Amino acid sequence: MKLGNDIYVYEWTNPLENNCNSFFIGGSVRALIDPGLMVFLPDLLKRMEEDGIDPEKIRYIINTHSHPDHFEASGAFNNNPEIQIGMHRDGIAFLNDIGGHMYGMFGLDTPKVDMGMVLEEGPVKLGNEDFEIVHTPGHSPGSISLYWPSRKALFSGDVIFDQNIGRTDFPGGSGDLLKKSILALSRLEIDYLLPGHMGIIVGNENVKRNFQLVIERIFPYI
Repeated sequence: MKLGNDIYVYEWTNPLENNCNSFFIGGSVRALIDPGLMVFLPDLLKRMEEDGIDPEKIRYIINTHSHPDHFEASGAFNNNPEIQIGMHRDGIAFLNDIGGHMYGMFGLDTPKVDMGMVLEEGPVKLGNEDFEIVHTPGHSPGSISLYWPSRKALFSGDVIFDQNIGRTDFPGGSGDLLKKSILALSRLEIDYLLPGHMGIIVGNENVKRNFQLVIERIFPYI
């Protein structure tokens, strides 16, 4: 579904199967954010094609973190030299250590992904557009949120959702770090909150209200 401003949203709504929301940024960027589980990748690519997006035109795979439901399908893009696959340095280290063992918990093999794009906090240029990498650990080490200042769009991964937050009981999770990450994101000007699960939130006031609700009602229990 095209949201506008070159942002395409592919929400995961099947309550019987776990996967994540995926996003595509068109125009000169051509970035797929969080391709999800390998078994569901054909369906995602089909939905993208229905929106007029040629999967061969993808130039970046941006991973918000290394959990299977967001990251596993990144391995499908290994053999395309035109595609850069990126994740935060700490996320790569976590995946190469205990994070890789998480795949066995879900009956999966740890994917071998060629990550030639090591992400760091700060500005990054994708295509002709300027973005900000915000390091947002707490749900997982090396989690990032991708902020697009010119569109006031935030791809938040599993940090904050619609009236909810990412869980902290997986290896490497930290409630204290997650709260700090959410507070950092709350200071951004956001018109589109595009999380890794649940619905998207559109409108600056709605986004601010959601942050306030999470801070007031959920923080005391983290």
